[in-house]
Amino acid sequence: MTSIIHDIRGAKHPLDRLGRPLHDLRISVMDRCNFRCPYCMPKEQFHENYQFLKSRERLSFDEIVRLARLFTALGVRKIRLTGGEPLLRANLADLVGDLTGIPGIEDIALTTNGVLLANHAVDLHANGLKRITVSLDSLDKDIFARLSGGFGALDQVLAGIDAAIAAGMTPVKINAVIERGVNDHTALDLVEHFRGTPVIVRFIEFMDVGNRNHWRPDMVVPSRELAARVNARWPMHPVSQNYRGEVAQRWRFDDGGGEVGFISSVSQPFCGACSRARLSSEGKFYTCLFATQGLDLRAPMRAGADDADLLHIIRGAWAGRNDRYSELREELRRTMPEPKKIEMYYIGG
Repeated sequence: MTSIIHDIRGAKHPLDRLGRPLHDLRISVMDRCNFRCPYCMPKEQFHENYQFLKSRERLSFDEIVRLARLFTALGVRKIRLTGGEPLLRANLADLVGDLTGIPGIEDIALTTNGVLLANHAVDLHANGLKRITVSLDSLDKDIFARLSGGFGALDQVLAGIDAAIAAGMTPVKINAVIERGVNDHTALDLVEHFRGTPVIVRFIEFMDVGNRNHWRPDMVVPSRELAARVNARWPMHPVSQNYRGEVAQRWRFDDGGGEVGFISSVSQPFCGACSRARLSSEGKFYTCLFATQGLDLRAPMRAGADDADLLHIIRGAWAGRNDRYSELREELRRTMPEPKKIEMYYIGG
C-alpha cells in the first residue's frame, strides 16, 4: 500500500470537469443522532423504531483510515468528521489519533451538536483534534427545544463549548442555520453572547438540503440582511479569507470583540471554488452536498480491491464531477421535477 500511495502522490492530483481540485474530505462516522431537528431528522419519521444502519454496515475505523489515506494521495489535505452526531460513535478519539498520523493531512476538524462534547473534549484534543464546530441555531430555550426536536439540552451544549475552549480547541466555531420567522429574531443574541470570547459565530443561509425540510426561497434570510443587522449594532469590517476556498465571508468587529462569519450558499453560491468530497458512514462517496446518488466504496473494498483499484475508482469519479447545484438552483427548480437528494444527516453538512 505504501509504495502505491507514494507513486500516486508524485502524480498530478485530479481536477474535476470544472477544474476544481480534491482538497477537503468530510467523513460521516455515524448516521444516528440524539437530536430530531425538523429540517434534518424530524421525529415523526425518525422515531424509536426507525431502522438506522447496523454496526457492520458502517465503515470500521480501519476502513475509514484506509480510504482517508487514498483520498490524501489524490490531494485531500483537510478532513472533517461529521454525522449524524459523530460523538455517538464509540472511541471516536482513537479515530482522530489514527487520522492525524496520515502524512499529508494538515487539518482535522469535527462538527457536533455539542451535547456530548463536555465528556469528550479533553480526549479528542489529546488525540490531535484542533478544531471544533458546534451547531447551535438559537440561545432561546424554547426555540432551541423546537429546533432540536425536544431531544437536546441547551445547557449541555454551552458546557460542551466551554469544555472545548478549556481543552485548547480555539477558536470554537458556532454554525447557526437561520430561518425567517423561526429563529432570525434571535440571531443577534448569539453574537452578543459570544462576542469577546474564543468563539466565532457563523450564520448559514437555510438551504434545501435533503427532502424533508419543506424549503422555500422566502424562508431564507440573506447574509447581507443579517450582516446589516449585526453591523448596525456592532460596527464591523470585512477581512480576507483564512485559506483559498473558505466558504464563510469573515467580518471583524471594529472594537476588537472578535469576528462573525456568513455562509451565503443560497444568495451567493460558491460552487466554483468547491473542493469538497463526502464519505457516508456506510462508505458511499458523494461529490456534492446536494447529490442524488453516491459511489459505493465499501463493496469493492470488502470484496478485496487493492489500493490501486480504489484509487482508480475515486480518481475517475472526481474527474467526471460537474456538480454546481447551488449556482443552478433556480433554473433547476423551474425546469425540472424536484430531485430526491441525499439526506443531510447521512453525509453531514
